[in-house]
Amino acid sequence: MIQNKKQLKNCTYFSLRVLRMAFIPQTAGVLLKTMRILLPRNSKKSGNYSVEDEFELSTVCHRPEGLEQLQEQTKFTKKELQILYRGFKNECPSGIVNEENFKQIYSQFFPQGDSSTYAHFLFEAFDTDHNGSVSFEDFVSGLSIILRGTINDRLSWAFNLYDLNKDGCITKEEMMHIMKSIYDMMGKCTYPAMREDAPQEHVESFFQKMDRNKDGVVTREEFIESCQKDENIMRSMQLFDNVI
Repeated sequence: MIQNKKQLKNCTYFSLRVLRMAFIPQTAGVLLKTMRILLPRNSKKSGNYSVEDEFELSTVCHRPEGLEQLQEQTKFTKKELQILYRGFKNECPSGIVNEENFKQIYSQFFPQGDSSTYAHFLFEAFDTDHNGSVSFEDFVSGLSIILRGTINDRLSWAFNLYDLNKDGCITKEEMMHIMKSIYDMMGKCTYPAMREDAPQEHVESFFQKMDRNKDGVVTREEFIESCQKDENIMRSMQLFDNVI
């Protein structure tokens, strides 16, 4: 459960201190830092939400259901949904975020690099109906998987993020796009400084570990099975357990 904003902020920054050799831990840190956009900047005390908040939430979602419906659809409590909604509304007053807005929000937390490409990939992962926008309902549905889903649920969500063309397998080209976007986002201010060939090395390491039958692609089954056998990856998944 959220205790205070400082606790979550410390958690997100701690996860980004270093880039790990395994790809999943890197992405875990990046996703954790993203959670900062969900925190209310001027939050009320927990529980001080009115009927007007409920009505506004249903308007933001562009559907008649409110907190109770979202509570049934996700693994968040009503109080957690209230906290998440307050933060989402602060950043997205219209209740809908498009890709350009998402990139602008993301760039605030990675000013030392170019986060636009990675933000594009992440936006597409949350925009599951591919309508070019992410509502509060879309966002909390994705977060419910990332933060409260089973290991299989989380790994499957991560696989969908890396499978850029959604054909059911990850190619080296797709992984190279993902890795390059992460290195571009982290910028040149990391310590120790990253070599230019580091993204390619990570891609090769990823395929050596994940491509079990050596056919040049990683399937969902190979990905999930390999991740479950990797202690570093399993530890990185645990970073999400107490975010909210």
